[in-house]
Formats: sequence, C-alpha cells, structure tokens
Amino acid sequence: MTPTNSPHQPLPPLSKLDRRQFLRSGSAILALPFLEALAPRLARGQPAPPPPKRMVCIMTNTGLLPENFWPKQTGKAFEPSRYLAHLEQVRGRYSVMNGLSHPDNSGGHVVEKSFLTGARFPSSAVFKNSISVDQLAAESLGHHTRFPYLALGVNGQHDGLLSVSRDGVFIPPELSPAKVYRRLFTPDTTEESEQRMREIGQRISTLDFVNEKAKRLSRNLGAEDRARLDQYLTSVRELEQRLEQGRVWQNREKPRVADPAPQDIMDNTQDVDRARLMYDMTLLALQSDSTRIITLYLNPLEVLVKVPGVNDRTHSLTHHSNEPEKLDQLARVEEAGMKNLGRFLSRLAAVNEGGRSLLDETAVLFGSNMSNGSNHSNVNLPILLAGGRFKHGQHLQFDLKNNTPLCNLFVSMLQHMGLERDAFSTSTGTLSGLERA
Repeated sequence: MTPTNSPHQPLPPLSKLDRRQFLRSGSAILALPFLEALAPRLARGQPAPPPPKRMVCIMTNTGLLPENFWPKQTGKAFEPSRYLAHLEQVRGRYSVMNGLSHPDNSGGHVVEKSFLTGARFPSSAVFKNSISVDQLAAESLGHHTRFPYLALGVNGQHDGLLSVSRDGVFIPPELSPAKVYRRLFTPDTTEESEQRMREIGQRISTLDFVNEKAKRLSRNLGAEDRARLDQYLTSVRELEQRLEQGRVWQNREKPRVADPAPQDIMDNTQDVDRARLMYDMTLLALQSDSTRIITLYLNPLEVLVKVPGVNDRTHSLTHHSNEPEKLDQLARVEEAGMKNLGRFLSRLAAVNEGGRSLLDETAVLFGSNMSNGSNHSNVNLPILLAGGRFKHGQHLQFDLKNNTPLCNLFVSMLQHMGLERDAFSTSTGTLSGLERA
C-alpha cells in the first residue's frame, strides 16, 4: 500500500511543478516527509533537507528460543541463525545483540512494564514506572507530525504495557488495523473535527487555569519549591504548545492512499496474519509521515496459532521443559513471527527517500522482555536493531554475567533521532560497538 501523494511515486519534472500546483495540493503535501521536485525550489538553490528520522520499537513478550535467535559466531563474520535467516534481504542492515538487560529487573512477564523505560524493580508492590524512550522522543519531536506517536498492539491488552507517559501511566495501544487506517487516512467528519477542536480547547483552558493558580502559589514559596514549580510550569507550557499544534493539524487534510482500508481479522488463531496487518499499518504511517515514532506490542495469546506443524497453544509451548516436540512447535511459531519482521524490514528498505531508504532513516528495535519463556529469565535479552544509519552487520556480545544496560542502546537511538541526550534511565552512556554511519 502506497500513499497516492507519496514522494515515492513518479513526480512531474520540476519545470512542470509550479507554485499554483503546489498551493492546490495544500495540506496533503505538508504531511509528507520529502518531495524531490519541490525541495530545490523551496530551498532557493540550497541542498534539499535530509529525510526525517524515525523510531519503531517492537516487543514480543514471551521471549525467543536463544539457540534459534543468536548466531554462534560474534562480530561481522557470523552465520545467520534459524530465525535470522529470514532477514537475509536486509543482511548488513541490522545488528543482533546479546548480553543486554535492565538492572534490577526480574519477575518474568512483569518486566515487560519496564522494557522501554528501564525502571527498576517492576515486580515491587510500590513500583512506579518512568517515561518510555518513545514518549521521551515524542515530547521533543512529536509536533512535526499529525500524530506525535502511535502505540499499536497485536493481541495486547487495552491498558497497554509498552508506551509509558512521563507520569508513569501506560498508554493504551490500538489493536485494530482498520481503526489505525481510519485515524491516518479517513477524513474526519465535521462533527468529529468540531469535537476534536472542543477537546483541545478544553484542555488548553484547563492548563490556563493551572498556570494562573501556580503563579499565585509561587509568591509564597521558598527558592527550592519555586524552582520545582518553574520546572513543572515549563512542562505545562510545552503541553500547551503541543495542543496548539494539534489545532493546526486538525485543519490540514490527511494524506490519501490508493489501497482500501484493511479488514480486521477477528479469529485470534490467525495471530501471524494479524501481526502482518499491523506491520503494514506501521509502514504506511511512516511512509506518509503521519508519525515518526511507533511502538508495537506483540502478545501471543493462549491460543492455538494457525502455523503448519503446530497443535498446541503458544503460551503453553513457551513452558516447554526442553521437550523436543514442544521446542519444535514453539520454533515454528517464533519463526513465523521473524518472517513478519523480515518482510517489514525489507519493505522499509524498498522505499526510496531521495537516494536513501526508509529503513536507513528508521531505527527499528525488536526484542523481548525475557530471554527464555520457559524459565522466565530477564537477563541476556534477545535484541535486534535495524536501520537508523548505524554501522550494522554484526553480532555484538556483551558480558553475559554482568549485562550492559539496555538503556545504553536507547541513548544511541535517541541520538539517531537528533536529540542531544547522553543518558536515559539506567544507562551508562551510548552502546559500545554500535557506531553511527
């Protein structure tokens, strides 16, 4: 599926794309990341601006069989494992990593709460989460697109377990590809647009009230409390700016796509096909520059997935106790998921943006909160990073006993997005061995 007004469709020669054509195209063009025919004229002879940077974070919450995921060799001269064999079309454009985890994270499935935050002790009764890496990026960069971010899920829970706000609140993922499509590309009705504008206005009015109250309060505060309040008011002002930007986007036309809306698959045994649909929506959202920051939560249900050779429920198979028959079935399920990932990365690589591919400009994180679903281990997590203009094509193995913080990788990803960050959560710096191209 390709946007009909996408920069990747053939364009008229520059001499034929005049100012009148540009103005008639209006807001549809404003939603796009790159137009070769317009950029030289708009820049008055200057080099065209580079395509925007993107970030996609994907988590499957039941782990992956280690022997099928990691290559036996480290460095660049590795032979692809069983799972990585399905990423051969993008060989050299991803790095696979071992020896990463979050400090003070244990408890099996519960650690998924911290996968993108790195918050410590997620199994504690008094656990307080922190902002996830995608939301941190969205706070600074989200105003550039109609949607600051998209939180998506396949078989996930509506309360969400991946994207986390600055207040430590989980952001509900959208589970319906059809609804994602409508949000991205179907024009709002007059009633929907008016309702959205009212909601924005109400939130801005609330913030104005908070601002006024806080300013009155500050007169009676000491220096330390006043500094804290100033920091809070800065966050309020930033939120006001994002809401005002929302008003601007609400008045712009949505991009158009040639393909019809997808049909949701209601049969949850078709888990592989459902995930493929959501990967397709992710690609469309990035290609149309509707958003640049996406999370995708993959949650295999306790169902019998329709994969050849599989006759047991997925979650039960993760508790395989090393039984050969269960291991074989689980490998087939996980392999089907890796085929989806390989297809998604290949399609990103096939989209050209002014001489660079969409994959080059998109840092795609894929991994799990557990390394082995059978013993619920939360160390040596299976992690893969593709794209993002890093020097890829390697298997990086860190200390398997004293793991490197996964948040080091997040710092590298934030820097790819153009954010001047040298720390995030439990990080100790950027990820060593992962150099930017």
